[in-house]
Amino acid sequence: MPTILSVSEAIPPFAINQDQVMEFAKELFSESFQDINRLLPVFINGQIEKRHFAKGLDWFKTEHSLQEKNNAYLESAVALGVEAIEKCLSTSTYLNKDIPYEEIEAIFTITSTGISTPSLEARIMNLLPFSAHTKRIPIWGLGCAGGASGLSRAYEYCLAFPKSKVLVLAVEMCSLTFQRNDRSKSNLVGSSLFADGVAAVVVCGDEANLHPYQKLEALPKIVATKSTLMNDSLDVMGWDMKNEGLHVVFSRDIPTIVENWLEPNVQSFLQEHCGRISEVDHFIAHPGGKKVLDAYEKALGLAKGMTEIPLQVLKEYGNMSSVTILYVLKRFMELAKSGDIGLAVALGPGFSSEMLLMRWQ
Repeated sequence: MPTILSVSEAIPPFAINQDQVMEFAKELFSESFQDINRLLPVFINGQIEKRHFAKGLDWFKTEHSLQEKNNAYLESAVALGVEAIEKCLSTSTYLNKDIPYEEIEAIFTITSTGISTPSLEARIMNLLPFSAHTKRIPIWGLGCAGGASGLSRAYEYCLAFPKSKVLVLAVEMCSLTFQRNDRSKSNLVGSSLFADGVAAVVVCGDEANLHPYQKLEALPKIVATKSTLMNDSLDVMGWDMKNEGLHVVFSRDIPTIVENWLEPNVQSFLQEHCGRISEVDHFIAHPGGKKVLDAYEKALGLAKGMTEIPLQVLKEYGNMSSVTILYVLKRFMELAKSGDIGLAVALGPGFSSEMLLMRWQ
């Protein structure tokens, strides 16, 4: 069973309190929504306290072309990607010694918020001493499910190549997709939720000789994964590409879909491998929003406190799309003990889910 050895995060420089964003939205949207004061509680009800952006709030007060937005994405994505990778390969929290760059056989790069060709890992490989033969696997467009999907694809790679160590890099600059002239309620809701962040994870095959590096007594081994696509659900979540760039698609029905569709999907996955949700110790969920976490609890009958860590990440960092579940995973890495079972769940465009079953040992 492939093992997660190390996790790191790189936090963008501008910390923005939620009340600052709410005041900004009030000024911007007041002419479009006569009932703006009735809509603004969405910034409060989501329980997000602060978020981190690649640019300061003043940057968003003026119009920027798609080219300007994407250039800002590239600049921040590469700088923070380098930082996350350096931390992941050298962190004393998880490692007894640094992992050499040349031992990383493949890089899975996950993003949905900017365009880069050559892809981000190629740009980063020009700045860090990876082998020139490192395999590059960029994955675009999985949105909030992308972090979990990246772990799943890394798991499959390590099953095929059990001596390998691979890197999953998730990079999202959600704030840079903001559309000042989009007066839709989806854009308003998205403005209350989305944030920027970067995370990196090292996944190792069974024959990768991770023991000289392993510092934690127990590490999560990935037991199984499951990807699911809901038919005829393209309008639930995603982007619309227009002349100005990416416009958010965000259905108000997402919490209801979670309640009605996810529960049998999760139960069938668990029955194949470990039994019931009651046997899961850690619920490693992508916190898409407070309503989504509430829907998880209701649909799955989760024990009290099982969404506490995902909610805390949401409060401190907002929804960073694919990156968020890796921030959640990092916190579970530091408290789980041998024998614990973890279920990772993330939902994304398609409409889709990605699940991983983990066991610490």
